[in-house]
Amino acid sequence: MHLQDLCSRYNIRFKRQLGQNLLVDDNINRIMVEAANLTRDDDVIEVGAGLGALTRYLHPVARRVLAIEIDFSFMPCLEDRFGTTGNVVLFRGDVLNHGVDKLAAEFLPGGERFHMLSNLPYYITTPVLFHFWESPLPMRQMVVMVQEEVALRLTATVDTPDYGMLAMAARYFGDVDLIRRVPRTCFRPIPKVDSCVVRLRTRETPLYPDVERAFLMALMRAAFGQRRKTLRNSLTKSGNFGAPRETVLEAMEAAAIAPGRRPQTVTLDEFARLAKEIRLRMNPERST
Repeated sequence: MHLQDLCSRYNIRFKRQLGQNLLVDDNINRIMVEAANLTRDDDVIEVGAGLGALTRYLHPVARRVLAIEIDFSFMPCLEDRFGTTGNVVLFRGDVLNHGVDKLAAEFLPGGERFHMLSNLPYYITTPVLFHFWESPLPMRQMVVMVQEEVALRLTATVDTPDYGMLAMAARYFGDVDLIRRVPRTCFRPIPKVDSCVVRLRTRETPLYPDVERAFLMALMRAAFGQRRKTLRNSLTKSGNFGAPRETVLEAMEAAAIAPGRRPQTVTLDEFARLAKEIRLRMNPERST
């Protein structure tokens, strides 16, 4: 049955506040699944299953699919389409309110190869990406539909207008491939922006094994939280980071990073070096 017919059958109205748009070009869903190159050893977490347009392509090629949907109005359609499909598990809820590792343990027990595929609602794109990146659950890759401007931010290079926390995180956690540009005319209702299918492949080994991930992320968040300010100001006056001023300034000198630089001019390697130097000085054992 055509997706628009499903909308009529189940009396579904797309909610602007949830960033819902109907992808009417079904070929894009097939392209996303092909880009993931899934096998029968792979478990998939799908965020925002909607009417099951992507789920339909996922379950024949994956081991299992956990299809997550926040909107209760979509559930009758999903249950009718996949309720008796042996390798599809339906879950209604907000993925941001649940640990990804806990969801996998409950609904995909024993899994070893995890992937995330999603036509991400625009308003939660960045939070969802970080939710998966920072989860204890090792994700092999994420293939997602995002706003074109988000794709540009994911692939931005240092000292360019789009360069920021998203580009930093994407490079830290893995590699980014732009798979396909998707014009806004492929959606109903037609949004104001174009979209892009992006593949985010996770690194098998950490980029900086001697740098604590959570600390590095906190450092970069504090820096880019006030991107117009210098590093000196954003890391010592904002109150968002928590390291003593003198510790930060001493670490900047040791890392050969001028305090007057702005965060968008600092490379990921430099942030990692700075995080290591600050952490070293915050360690009580250093003074013993």
